[in-house]
Amino acid sequence: MPDYTKPLPTPDPVTKPFWDSVKAHALQLQKCANCGRFIFYPRAVCPHCFSRDLNWTRVSGRGKIYGFTISHQKVIAAFANDVPYTIALVELEEGARLLTNIVDVEADPAKIRVGMNVVVQYDDVTEAVTLPKFKPL
Repeated sequence: MPDYTKPLPTPDPVTKPFWDSVKAHALQLQKCANCGRFIFYPRAVCPHCFSRDLNWTRVSGRGKIYGFTISHQKVIAAFANDVPYTIALVELEEGARLLTNIVDVEADPAKIRVGMNVVVQYDDVTEAVTLPKFKPL
């Protein structure tokens, strides 16, 4: 595996189960046992009802693009070879929204649209880290 020079997540006790699930190619999110809503980003308290009764639950990995932008900027040197690339807010079937990249489709607004069906694709960027990205169905 070549050296990966882009920023990587730094899991903490709250986020570690998420990153472990992604590494295992089995996307899991927290689900509140009190109000039943799925939560992303991982946290210690439900942002909807303030319950601490959160359980890790496997999700489908399918969703729709809620919004997106195409970056043409070379702000961080490590991303210079990726320009242009698509950054999107994906709403999963379970209701949670994730900020992610859209891959396997040209970064062109004529080819990507709000409401487009997408599915998670796991990018094993290092031996220890996998990133969840999404591709069109």
